[in-house]
Amino acid sequence: MWATDPKILYSSTVTVYTILSKVHSDRHVYPAAGVLFVHVLERECFKGEFPPYPKMGEISNDPITFNTNLMGYPDRPGWLRYIQRTPYSDGVLYGSPTTDNVGKLTTIEITAYNRRTFETARHNLIIHIKLAEDFPLPYQAEFFIKNMNVEEMLASEVLGDFLGAVKNVWQPERLNAINITSALDRGGRVPLPINDMKEGVYVMVGADVTFSSCLREVENPQNQLRCSQEMEPVITCDKKFRTQFHIDWCKISLVDKTQHVSTYQEIIRGEGILPDGGEYKPPSENLKSRDYYSDFLITLAVPSAIALVLFLILAYIMCCRREGVEKRNMQTPDIQLVHHSAIQKSTKELREMSKNREIAWPLSTLPVFHPVTGEIVPPVHPDSFDNTSMPLMQTQQNLPHQTQIPQQQTEGKWYT
Repeated sequence: MWATDPKILYSSTVTVYTILSKVHSDRHVYPAAGVLFVHVLERECFKGEFPPYPKMGEISNDPITFNTNLMGYPDRPGWLRYIQRTPYSDGVLYGSPTTDNVGKLTTIEITAYNRRTFETARHNLIIHIKLAEDFPLPYQAEFFIKNMNVEEMLASEVLGDFLGAVKNVWQPERLNAINITSALDRGGRVPLPINDMKEGVYVMVGADVTFSSCLREVENPQNQLRCSQEMEPVITCDKKFRTQFHIDWCKISLVDKTQHVSTYQEIIRGEGILPDGGEYKPPSENLKSRDYYSDFLITLAVPSAIALVLFLILAYIMCCRREGVEKRNMQTPDIQLVHHSAIQKSTKELREMSKNREIAWPLSTLPVFHPVTGEIVPPVHPDSFDNTSMPLMQTQQNLPHQTQIPQQQTEGKWYT
């Protein structure tokens, strides 16, 4: 095991308890509660863990990714985040421990994967969280920086420059970086890949003195109106940040812990709150067996009896309460019975006729008058004429009383 001393960032005479450490083997780190903790997973330190091992002076650029989790669990603690943009960039563990974790031993398993050879290497990061002497700082301010990504802001040089700019504006005696959060974790949108747009990052810092007049300028009515109209407010100290950091002053948050009123109220027992019943006493293991046979019979017998009664009532109505045809006819007027009988008779005749297709043609379909002479022609009866050989149209030669029409021969002579 290797124990490393934490590196301390300094901004002028202000001590910033931001802990940075580099991985080489199983490490012990000692972050403070309420202070930003950053741990860099450098790819260069893991390249020598994968075979074939590089020789002295040989440069290897294999893609390496990292997986971090709390030992014995599939994920990290809630306060600890991890980010790695590409397999060719370093990974970063960062977060702000809470007071609930003070004194607890937190072991993080770090597994490195070589994406070219599929080799793995594992190290443990043992975190001992301690309580800071000046925790918590009473005055906290959260800034939203639009032109930064979270991994860029976690770099020690960039974070030191930002804290130096805040120190010049705020003028505190103590200044700590409390937490850093990506805008995507706050519901922000992924930026378009144009014009080198950034995701944005929230940086929370704490100090021991009240907020400066410059930081409170965003609270005046004029700037609040400009923010409601999606316009940039007028902040006199913005030029001290503008050279490197583009701050959205409408999203700045100022928290004064000294004026925080406790919302704890004593619980008054009454309706809706159960009285304390003491310890739970489970039932003994020697339970008496219960016979469910009677319950089973009741469950089946009652519905079956009801169904039987309903069946008997329906059978009596359908079978024993029928009036009969004779009683119906006696109560029906004679004219209605005659009309009904005529309809039945006609229906029967039509059905019998439909069964026999070899019947005589209806007289209405046969010619009555001769088409030439105009004489009345008796209808053709099927008994005296073979209707199966009758053509659809009779020629003039087949018609009786035909009038001969003279025809011209080929020699030009007429004959009858």
